[in-house]
Amino acid sequence: MSRQRDLYDDVCLHCSKLTTNRYSTSFSLGIRFLHPDFHLPIYGIYGFVRFADEIVDTFHEHNKRELLDRFKADTYRAIEEKISLNPILHSFQLVVNKYHIERELIDTFLHSMELDLSEKTYDEEGYKEYIDGSAEVVGLMCLRVFLEGDDNRYNELKHYARRLGSAFQKINFLRDLKADYQIMGRTYFPGVEMGEFNDAVKKEIEVDVQKDFDDGLTGIRMLPKKSRFGVYVAYVYYQQLFNKVKRTPASVILTTRIRISNKRKYLLFLTSYLRHRLNMI
Repeated sequence: MSRQRDLYDDVCLHCSKLTTNRYSTSFSLGIRFLHPDFHLPIYGIYGFVRFADEIVDTFHEHNKRELLDRFKADTYRAIEEKISLNPILHSFQLVVNKYHIERELIDTFLHSMELDLSEKTYDEEGYKEYIDGSAEVVGLMCLRVFLEGDDNRYNELKHYARRLGSAFQKINFLRDLKADYQIMGRTYFPGVEMGEFNDAVKKEIEVDVQKDFDDGLTGIRMLPKKSRFGVYVAYVYYQQLFNKVKRTPASVILTTRIRISNKRKYLLFLTSYLRHRLNMI
C-alpha cells in the first residue's frame, strides 16, 4: 500500500476520532484507557454510529429517510470497494474489513435507525428489537476489535457484550426520557404511558437494568487485559449514572436530563484505575 494511501486512511480515522471527541466526552475518555491498538478502530465504529444517529435525531429540515437510505447504500459500497470519499465511512470500512465484522451486525444496527424514523412507541418485541440493533450489536462490533480475530473467545463473550450494551442503552433511555418524549415524541419502554410514569414503574425498569449490568460485569472480567480496563471504565461511568438515576424521583426524570459532571467523571476514572491496578475489578 502506498504511503499516500496510508496517509488517507490515517486522516479518515482521525476524523472519526474528532467526531467522538466532540460528541462524547465520556466515551472519548473511556477509549483512552484501552490499549493504543484499539483507539482508532473504536473511534471508527463510534463515528459511524454517531453519524447514523444524527440523521434520525437531528436533521429535521431534510428528508431523513432519503438521507438514511443514501448513508446505508454508501456504507455497503464502502465496505465492498474498501474505499470511500466520506472519511467516516472510509474509517468504518477499514475496521469492518480488518476485524471481519459481520454484515448482519451492520444490517441490524441500521434497521434500528430506520425504526426511529417511524416508530414512536414500542411493544415488548419491538423494544427488544430496537435495543438489539441500537446497542447490543454495537457492543459486538467492539468485541470483534477487542478479541482481534479470536472466534472462540468471541462466541464465549457475545452474551455478556450484548447485556452490557443493553444496560447502557436502557440507562440512556432513562437519562433522555424528557427529550425523547417531549421533543422526539418517542416512548421506548413498552407498556409505559409517560403520563403515568411514576416511581413504581421506574423501579421495575431499574431492576431489569441491574440484571444486565451484573451480566455485563461478568463479561468484562473475562476480557483480555488489553481491553478490560477501558471497558470497565465505561461500566463504572454508567453505573454511577445509573445510581444517580435511581436516587432521582420519577417526576424529576421527566423534566431533567441526568448528568455526571466532568470533575466527577475524572474522579471516577482515577478510582477505576486504582481498582484495576489492585486487581479489584
